Amino acid sequence: MTKRASLVTSLLFSTAFCTPSALAQTNSADNAAQSSPADEAPDDEVDVSAPGGDFSGEIIVRGKFIPNPIRATSEVVSVLGEEEIARAADGDIAGSLQRVTGLSVVGGRFVFVRGLGERYSLALLNGLPLPSPEPLRRVVPLDLFPTSVIASTVVQKSYSVNYPGEFGGGVINLTTKSTPDEPFLKLSFGVSGDSETTGELGYTYDGSDTDIIGYDDGTRSIPDGLGQAIAQNIPISAGVNFSSLDLQNFAASLTNAETALIQRNRDIPANFSAEITGGTSIDVGDALVGIIATAGFENSWRTRGGVQQTSQGIVNIDGTAGLLPDQNFNFLTTENRIIVNGLLALSAEVDEHKFRFTNLYIHDTVKDASIKQGIDAINVDEETLLNQSRTSWFERQLFTTQFVGELKFDEISVDIRGSYANSKRDAPYQRTSSYAFDDQFANDFVNDLTSPGESARIRFSDLNDDVYGAGFDFGYETDIGVPINFTVGYSYYLNDREAQRRDFRFVPANGLGSPFDQQRIDFLLSEFNVFTQEIELREVAAQTSVPGYTAELEIHGGYGQFDAELADGLRLNVGVRYEDAQQQVLPITLTGGQAAVETQLANDYWLPAGTLTWNFADDMQIRFAASKTVARPQFRELAPQQFLDLDTDRTFIGNPLLQDSELINLEGRFEYYIGRGERITLAGFYKDIDNPIENVAFVQGGGTLFTGFSNAPSAMLYGAEIELVKYFPLYDVFGGNFFENRRLLLAANYTYTKSEITVSADDVAINPVTLQPTAASNLFNNGDRLTGQSTHVANLQFGMEAEEGLSQQTILLTYNSPRVTARGPQDQPDLIERTGVQLDFVMREQLEIAGQEIELKFEARNLLGTDYSESQTLNNSRIINNGFDVGTRFSMSIGINF
Repeated sequence: MTKRASLVTSLLFSTAFCTPSALAQTNSADNAAQSSPADEAPDDEVDVSAPGGDFSGEIIVRGKFIPNPIRATSEVVSVLGEEEIARAADGDIAGSLQRVTGLSVVGGRFVFVRGLGERYSLALLNGLPLPSPEPLRRVVPLDLFPTSVIASTVVQKSYSVNYPGEFGGGVINLTTKSTPDEPFLKLSFGVSGDSETTGELGYTYDGSDTDIIGYDDGTRSIPDGLGQAIAQNIPISAGVNFSSLDLQNFAASLTNAETALIQRNRDIPANFSAEITGGTSIDVGDALVGIIATAGFENSWRTRGGVQQTSQGIVNIDGTAGLLPDQNFNFLTTENRIIVNGLLALSAEVDEHKFRFTNLYIHDTVKDASIKQGIDAINVDEETLLNQSRTSWFERQLFTTQFVGELKFDEISVDIRGSYANSKRDAPYQRTSSYAFDDQFANDFVNDLTSPGESARIRFSDLNDDVYGAGFDFGYETDIGVPINFTVGYSYYLNDREAQRRDFRFVPANGLGSPFDQQRIDFLLSEFNVFTQEIELREVAAQTSVPGYTAELEIHGGYGQFDAELADGLRLNVGVRYEDAQQQVLPITLTGGQAAVETQLANDYWLPAGTLTWNFADDMQIRFAASKTVARPQFRELAPQQFLDLDTDRTFIGNPLLQDSELINLEGRFEYYIGRGERITLAGFYKDIDNPIENVAFVQGGGTLFTGFSNAPSAMLYGAEIELVKYFPLYDVFGGNFFENRRLLLAANYTYTKSEITVSADDVAINPVTLQPTAASNLFNNGDRLTGQSTHVANLQFGMEAEEGLSQQTILLTYNSPRVTARGPQDQPDLIERTGVQLDFVMREQLEIAGQEIELKFEARNLLGTDYSESQTLNNSRIINNGFDVGTRFSMSIGINF
């Protein structure tokens, strides 16, 4: 018997004795995303006969016909397979996930599930944890993952205890590609641009010679003298430790001109991407060994131009309460983003045992240049015209190596897994400068480096995350009157973080007068001026500043569950998970500074979960699910250290006194499977959240808008979602050769979500500014909706495709209703984000030219030109906190299959 025939025979033999629940428990996201061979079966019985060899019998597999992987699993899931990912043609997995029922993507990077922010989502890679290279979030930004390295994505919305207990909206499990069915090699190239960026005015700066590939060549390295001073962990300012000459040497040693001087580029180039993917599988003795490798490069540009305002508070406007701007700026920002990625995946199949060894590397760099100009009420009753500039360089890097083994011994299964992942974020030479318009003497913009609104600053920050994950699952299938699968497991998670941020400003020891204050920034900070005008580099640090912190989260988890078919078509999955977690964030203050508040959280939880599925008809079933889960504070929410978020252009600071959130989750879902790949689903869900963590905005430091965090007393969230996927053959309608092999796709989903925060007179919350208890009503209003929650989320895909071969033309429509991004500061209205309706068109065609398969792809994104805005509204007044034009994006790519 050949090896492949043996595999088929073994699979069919085990299938005859396994319930669908047992299979669902051991399947991977790979299997869940692919169609089963049984999809082609016309009825409930499959007659398989071998033509010869050692096997010459007949096996009849009986059971409910389940033609859809979404239906086969014991939980409520949504599956994105390679076909769905390819149809939408989004370049990264975050873009693809926004098409899934109940999901929305914020900032193009972070997935919100059923109105709950990204902090309530759990992202896994091949079932194993990942660190985030973002200091502002523990959840890894999903735009880091190109769709080319992902075989499937499973979004599980009902909790099962084999997953970590930190579950709010859902688990997003990304599965990388593994053993290919046949050898392949594909090259692809793409170009793109958008109406607001390509060929238009933008900003950039020199930086280093290797910026074009996303790696700094050493230009932004901290000079040795300054680096040694930083390592001493003492304030770098004039006094006992450093002389004025020392501080001048620090200032002169920096690479000032190349990293500070912003230049206009009136013809921003188009985006470019290239990728190579290949794989094969070979027989090595009794093992089938597979290998897949991917390497990709992308260089893209994005320019945003618009308005940024902050409110001075509620004022009387013509007898009505309203808002007036305290700061009112027009801005233009250009980001150059470079992504380098690589995947090496090895797999082996030995009989029924499967092994996977996966290595993934992603290097993501953003080079940012921004100028804004406008009014700032620096002094009471006095407005000042300012011109402010910013340059940044953010290198984010993620590396993970994983091993997964799936062992099968008749009725016993053993899964083992282990992973190590490291993420880094290096942000050297974050520079800002501010010039004020002098209409009395110079009639020009000036910067004396000391007056209000006139300054030059530089920041250095870095972050390093190490994540270790390990676990095993032991499953036993038996029949005790009903088919049942028992599973027990253990998992270990350790996340270690080190973060540092040092903030400096350039200050002349004896003042700076005309004409020096009229010089542009590279001349102003030239070596000549530094020494002749005695310009010092001084640390911006108060005694309570936190320039660094270490953090650790360690979780031991164990679970037990059973999955049983209680009666024909009635399936129950019940289990309980125990987790013990130790979380700490230890601020590192400068020597001699005041001690900062530490975080020490030690909690253990029993987390039960159960799902009952009633398959009451061949093509219909209904599910009921209930569970208890937790949501722990993220490091960035706990660390009392400032971080700039480029997406919102806002500074965040943590609250070390946050507590865990606890959730009760309930769900009911009806599923009707019309045909192969076709379905109608209707679901209702409810969540009760104790101590939800909310974003709270506050104004500090001359009108600057910050965002902090605080636990609200409690909240509830409920809603409903509906999904339809249906194909319509076109030949019956139109006839003709062109429509003979074509069908129409209609895929639509809609989610309604409502949330309310509950605040009573006796409730207390922690003020994120003072870190002191205060009445919760000072921060939250009873009935406020949760931050990040959109009431309406809708997606529509409408297109035509060939049933054989590749030919697709798809219209995609996405809508997210306004969501709250932060509670308003000082009794002001909440900050509301509006992303509106986005209309896209994607066309994919496969041609054969000179015997070579060629895949062509065309994309048009945001055809309606919908813009972005975040604002506060009170009566007839409106403050635009952040608003800009998004533009329409066009792209073309070509792929060559060898």
